[in-house]
Amino acid sequence: MIKGLHIVKKNRTGRPPYWYVYAFRGGPMIYRHEGRDRPSLGTEHLRRLIEEHDKQIERRRANTLGELLRDWRPNSPEWQRLAKTTQKTWGSALDRIEEKWGATPLTVWNEPRMAGKVMAWRNSRSSTPRSADIGVSVLRALLEFGRLQGRVSINVAKGIPQLYKNGTRAEIVWTDLDLTKFADASRELDAAHVNFAVRLAALTGLRREDLVSLRWDEINDHAIIKKAHKTSRGKRRTATIPRLPELDVLLDELRGQKRSEEVSTVLVNRHGRSWSADGFSTSFTRIRNHAQIAYADPETGEIRSKHLHDLRGTFCTRLILAGLSNQEAADIMAWSPEQVSGIRRTYVDQGRVAVAIGERLSGGV
Repeated sequence: MIKGLHIVKKNRTGRPPYWYVYAFRGGPMIYRHEGRDRPSLGTEHLRRLIEEHDKQIERRRANTLGELLRDWRPNSPEWQRLAKTTQKTWGSALDRIEEKWGATPLTVWNEPRMAGKVMAWRNSRSSTPRSADIGVSVLRALLEFGRLQGRVSINVAKGIPQLYKNGTRAEIVWTDLDLTKFADASRELDAAHVNFAVRLAALTGLRREDLVSLRWDEINDHAIIKKAHKTSRGKRRTATIPRLPELDVLLDELRGQKRSEEVSTVLVNRHGRSWSADGFSTSFTRIRNHAQIAYADPETGEIRSKHLHDLRGTFCTRLILAGLSNQEAADIMAWSPEQVSGIRRTYVDQGRVAVAIGERLSGGV
């Protein structure tokens, strides 16, 4: 007997019984037979049986988190609006989500108690808090996609707090000492072209993708005007970055760099061609690690490497030292004035106080 097949016999007084053959319990009837002997299936009946089982599998799959995930990635408008770098990062998180929960029915995700399951999953990955937080963020976005399509009624990943306490990193900056160490390491490793990029990041606050794609025609006499690669609330912001005196000096140096004729980007790699984002990251990480540029977490004391993104904080200090108010610097950085205030308090005002005290002490006051 074929596994899963459901056969019902209906006896009739004085007449042979009817046999009703269903593809599975609760499924469609594929054969009705009249006779005293149990029916056997022919080729056509077996074809229908296989067809109905395939349909059942597809129906079950369509109602799982894995199928929702496949509908979201890669062809939905919501997914296409994400930056390529975000798609890459989120894609890795989606692979973990599918491995963990791909086979679970969507009806399960309508149960509020699933929030506890999500919390437990987050906590199980606490050794890599940023990765754990990204996983929850991606799951939240996936469930929101499902909710808007009417396939789940709630989003149980909403409101899950982050593990990584320094998630914004706004108050982590590269100091002058860090920049000097990086420059020294780049010379040791024969990679001055990488140091140009770090200097440019410190004087513009540009993110990686915007940094390596910056073109000469996006620089005018007074500012850099560039449409950001990263989207914010579904839109790409146009950044207007004032040209500081130190930036003018650096741009003059960069104009003298060897480059291929067709290259229009400000930064070039060792071969005079435009950087790829991943290629630059590989070179940057090698030199940063060689220079041992890091900071101590103020809460745990853990030593962590500084990121390229932390050079945005360095640029913020440049703006403050140039005389901009917190609000003016915040407008350029696309930060809140409170974030700029934290940078000012930690890296500018305290430094000025220390210098003033040193001058007083050396003067014998």
